[in-house]
Amino acid sequence: MNNIKIQLHQLCVEVVQQRMNAAQMAIAEAQQAANDDTKSSAGDKYETGREMAQQETNRNLTQLNEANKLMVALNQIGTSGKSATAEAGSVVITNNGKFYLSISAGTLNLNNETYFAISPASPIGIKMKACKKGDEFILNGKSYKIEEII
Repeated sequence: MNNIKIQLHQLCVEVVQQRMNAAQMAIAEAQQAANDDTKSSAGDKYETGREMAQQETNRNLTQLNEANKLMVALNQIGTSGKSATAEAGSVVITNNGKFYLSISAGTLNLNNETYFAISPASPIGIKMKACKKGDEFILNGKSYKIEEII
């Protein structure tokens, strides 16, 4: 069962790495566009183009920074052992889905099963935290019963 935790953790790492790569590529492209922009007789066109490229660079730097924070959070999550209560690193099986308490990485597919990578700080993560097998909670009018915690 711990193998599932390791595989889900690796899928989350891959999602974050893809985000980091995309942001780095976009930063490089924006910097290249700014460097390629040559001053013309239009005057302000040059400055506007460079400013737009700088804004794009800044936006992607922010995304890269957020992805780095997610990677740090992932590196702090253990992938071994089993807990009696839901906590960071737990796989929580409910009657309404399977969840990996780690980072907000969306839907993960593993062995033809769908898992939702969620942050412990998300609304559902907060509800799940410290729950144990058999516990129930309601979120947005939907009832969840914890069937298993890995």
